[in-house]
Formats: sequence, C-alpha cells, structure tokens
Amino acid sequence: MFPERLVEAQRLVQEALNGALAARADVPVVDAMRYALQGGKRLRAFLVLEGAALHGVAAEAAMPAAAAVEALHAYSLVHDDLPCMDDDDMRRGLPTVHVQWDEATAVLAGDALQTLAFELCCDPALGAPDRRVELVASLARAAGAEGMVLGQALDIAAETAARPLTLEEITALQAGKTGALFAFAAEAGAILAGADREPMRRYAQALGLAFQIADDILDVEGDATKTGKRVGKDAAAGKATFVSLMGLASAKARAAELIEEACGALQPYGDAAENLRQAARFVISRET
Repeated sequence: MFPERLVEAQRLVQEALNGALAARADVPVVDAMRYALQGGKRLRAFLVLEGAALHGVAAEAAMPAAAAVEALHAYSLVHDDLPCMDDDDMRRGLPTVHVQWDEATAVLAGDALQTLAFELCCDPALGAPDRRVELVASLARAAGAEGMVLGQALDIAAETAARPLTLEEITALQAGKTGALFAFAAEAGAILAGADREPMRRYAQALGLAFQIADDILDVEGDATKTGKRVGKDAAAGKATFVSLMGLASAKARAAELIEEACGALQPYGDAAENLRQAARFVISRET
C-alpha cells in the first residue's frame, strides 16, 4: 500500500500547489516558485495526509496543510542552496533556483514560498479557526528560531568553529534543521482532529533523525544521478556528520534502531498505522 499511497500523495499535493499558484502573476519570482515546487519525495506531505487519516480527518480536509509543509520545505531548500548558505548548484536533478535565475530571485521566491505555506494553513477547508491557528503556530515554531532556522544557523556556525561538532551537538542541530518540519507534518493530523499529539511526536522525532542519518549515508554511498544533488560534499569540506563520527556501519545500525523506535511509537494506532511504518522503513532504504 505505501508506494501507491505515496505516489497518490505526490500527485494530489502537486495539484494543490499548482492550484495555489494558478492565479498568480506570470513573473519571474512566481515562475521560480513553481520551479522550486516541482518533484521531490513529498514525504512530509504524505505524513500529513496519513496522520490525518489515522485521526479520522479526510484527505480533502488536510490537503492545504500537506501543501503548506511542502511549500515551506521548498523555501528551505531554495535558501539552503544559496551561495551564502550551502552553495549548491543542483537540486532534484535540476539547476538550483539561483543558478536557473539569480540570487535575488531565489531569495524572493523562497520568501514567497514561506508566506504561501502560512496562507495555506489558514484555508477554511482545514476546519475550525482554533485548529487553523494551532496549525499556524506549530508551523511557525517548526520553521523559525526554535526549529529549522536554528538548525541551519548552527550548521553554518559549525563550518568555521574551532572544533568539529560532537555527536550530541549534531543530533541537536538536526533536530531543528530536519526534525522540526517532520514533527509538524506528523502532528498536523492530530492537531486537525484535536487529538493527543504525543505518539506522532515520538514517531517524528525518531523518523527525522533516521532521515538525516540516511542523508549522511547517501552523501558517502549515493549516486548523484539518483539523489539529484551532489554527493561527497560533506567529506570534501571536512564536515562532521553522523557517518564521520560513528562510522558507516554504526550509522546504518543507529538509523535502523531509530526506525524501530518510530514504529514502536505507533503502537497505540494498531494496524491502521501500517502505511506510516512502511514510510519509516522507506526512509533508510531510499536512494534519493
């Protein structure tokens, strides 16, 4: 079921994103937004939709939140790829936005994608105003100086630090840079349903860390034609990663342990959470 559900989520979310931009002016910054929103695994959107289904919320009622998390994720990639950040020239198998256009357009497109995410979280289709307000607040915390932005700032600071980061420090960094947005995605369904978010929070914490360890492994073992971005960059820069600190075998073992933790967190949902368990296993088996 999982592969089919993921493909369906990819299709539906792309339609929702296309629709959100359909009436916008045909100018370079909007063209760049559309470009940045193409492709990707849509795993975060999948988590929103599956988490919603788990709590009895229909896909149509959760779709704006699924589109929102992908818009915010796209913004983060556009900005992370800039020369002043990670300085990447390839993303999802295509030139990055600042390469395809220019740096100013990339900055503005990222800004607009971020604000689009919050606009989508205000869609009346998501339900009562208090639920939408909680979604907005949760996404803001995940995206800002307590979450993704903090993680990116710590990552940049580490590049010029006097010593490499420790394993504990990298774990804390990635909890913000990668994990916070996974947490929002996993918890969104519970927020919409007014349900307990704790099981999904624990699932997301383990899943997000496993995802980042898998990314570090792909940077060592991956094929650029499959990942759609440069590989071997971390080692070339002498950057501390889970692989460099733990070794390849131990990093793979730790990722597998985290996936078991993630699956264990879903026990309260029984068989209804099987797609989420398969999504967790996909995280460490993927090639992109």
